[in-house]
Amino acid sequence: VDLALNRIKWYIERKNNKDFNPNDYAYFFNERIAEYDTIVFHILAQAIANKFRPGSREVKLFVESQGLMIEDRLIKLPFSERKEIVEEILSDLLIQDGIEWSFLKDLVATKKLSLTDLVLQNGEIVLDKEEFVYSFGDEFVGRSPDRVYDILIGENLRELILTKLLMQNTENYIKSIQDQLAIVEMHPTIVELGERLDETITESLAKYSTYYASGGAYGNMEIGKLIREAFPPCIENTVNGVSSGGRNDAIVLLLTSFVSYARLYPGIFGSDRTVKVSDIDTNLNITLNEILPLIFEAADNCTPPLFEDQPQEKINIISKLGFGMHEEVSLENEGETKWYTPMSCEKIKMHLPHLCKENKDCAKINNPLSYYSRKKWIMSKNGELPSGDNSKEDSKE
Repeated sequence: VDLALNRIKWYIERKNNKDFNPNDYAYFFNERIAEYDTIVFHILAQAIANKFRPGSREVKLFVESQGLMIEDRLIKLPFSERKEIVEEILSDLLIQDGIEWSFLKDLVATKKLSLTDLVLQNGEIVLDKEEFVYSFGDEFVGRSPDRVYDILIGENLRELILTKLLMQNTENYIKSIQDQLAIVEMHPTIVELGERLDETITESLAKYSTYYASGGAYGNMEIGKLIREAFPPCIENTVNGVSSGGRNDAIVLLLTSFVSYARLYPGIFGSDRTVKVSDIDTNLNITLNEILPLIFEAADNCTPPLFEDQPQEKINIISKLGFGMHEEVSLENEGETKWYTPMSCEKIKMHLPHLCKENKDCAKINNPLSYYSRKKWIMSKNGELPSGDNSKEDSKE
């Protein structure tokens, strides 16, 4: 159990700790623990499948940890041995019908891989050297097909695809366990491990929570209850209701992004990391009980009420929060679309000029979030913040 928990801690530390010391977890790269490591993988998969929902933060974390562990272990091998292992595993994995290029769309989206890096034949990726030489050998005049293969495909691409395939297999394995939970009773030790994993992941991630960033002269832009008195004029005007003609963009594009980031991640523009709503609002309680009600209230204040004649805009709002084209927010759908960042003042003036009624506090402000953080800072300095605004504490809801 301790080895299982430490494997999760390793991943979180490895990914987030700038002072990470590999020697602290060197035992994970010792061949003598191979048998125990295999057992740990299976009990972790079972505990996570039993405790957490498909698509949850914890499931994704475990799958990603597998990918990073594979990468780190490959790097430590001598090149010849590394190449041989990659070849053997890929051959086993691709005995089936090969893989479509679309399988790697997530990898392409991260820019770790470009479609121009792939050699395709009938929509399938060519990885095997013999297949490459057989299919394209006649195309190269005066050049060795083997050498061209090494240049075009090479080991880096093969390792990337290997890692992606094994991560997908891990996710499929968890799904297969979850499919059997209705007919199989999980061992109490596995159930207990799931509870301890929940605590460990929450506590470990909390150490590296950067869901606030420097606000320069305005201190830290921290998570906290929404303060309507600090809303910029454009947001205040939107909440009060927008007339027909500008309703859609005002509610779906402007208000949805502003309210969600102001409540959950006001420091987005001071951060270089990509986050999802559930990274901060783990159980979506804040989203369901604070963010969406305010957006829907503003939609009802429109003339005519937005959802009366355009009910599909509820789905668009969900989409802009990163939960895909669905009628409700669900962790299972998160990531199907991206969480849109707030519009800049320049874009608001261009597309929603009727909402931009500048006041003295708008001077030198280029985004509604900056206005909001600055206004909160001024209100705090003057003792004007409503009581009970405890900043980061309520982000744990």
